[in-house]
Amino acid sequence: MRIDSHQHFWKYNPVKDAWISEEMKVIKRNFLPADLKPLLTENGVDGCVAVQADQSEKETRFLLDLAKDHDFIKGIVGWVDLCAENIEERLEYFYKYKKLKGFRHIIQSEADLDFMLSERFLNGISKLDKYKFTYDILIFPKQLENAAKLVAKFPKQNFVIDHLAKPDFKNKEFNEWEKGIKAIAKYPNVMCKVSGLVTEADWNNWTETDFTFCLDVVTEAFGMDRLMFGSDWPVSLLAASYADLCDIAEHYFLKFSKEDQDKFWSRNAIDFYQLME
Repeated sequence: MRIDSHQHFWKYNPVKDAWISEEMKVIKRNFLPADLKPLLTENGVDGCVAVQADQSEKETRFLLDLAKDHDFIKGIVGWVDLCAENIEERLEYFYKYKKLKGFRHIIQSEADLDFMLSERFLNGISKLDKYKFTYDILIFPKQLENAAKLVAKFPKQNFVIDHLAKPDFKNKEFNEWEKGIKAIAKYPNVMCKVSGLVTEADWNNWTETDFTFCLDVVTEAFGMDRLMFGSDWPVSLLAASYADLCDIAEHYFLKFSKEDQDKFWSRNAIDFYQLME
């Protein structure tokens, strides 16, 4: 069994999706379940977790509506304003949606490096475990130090780092990233998604060996109990096909036992997001 723990859907809107620049025009269109399902089938992937791409509750409801109509969407990571004064009320509202497994905020885009340590954001994070919601951490390497401070405050909260915290594959500058990822991996309530690799590389000239060093680091730091596969489709189409992404992971993890491969491809994501509930 295989689970894609990280992909996106959207109906393209040039205002809402202004982050999609002209050089990213290949993804300037709608991407919906009918586009993804054939790719999952072709690559032996049984289900997916759809992750928010827009910071609105409308986005959360959009993903929930898609999941309601498509069984292969096993879970949703939505968005809610974690800094809102009525955050507990909103979490209680969303708790009734069983496919809603957690939330994410696009912290990588926050100009304030201390955003995730602000009183209001911390208050929001403090409420998640009560409702058994997970939290996806989307950051750059320079934000790893504060991310470690964040997770240290909430040892009962389940966190997962998206895209290995985006190491700089293009320039192969890994010092800050390596130090930060090893530090945050020491917290047992933190997992890591092997996702988004190609989008941080040279889109036109990457090779699988570009990712070996960082995969070695996270595998040693987190262990096979805390890693999961994610495609980051359709953003990944900037640099690779869905099959390419599966090949990168398959070739690297082939040296591990079948039990460890099963954890990486499905078991860890199922357990983390409680996908069978």
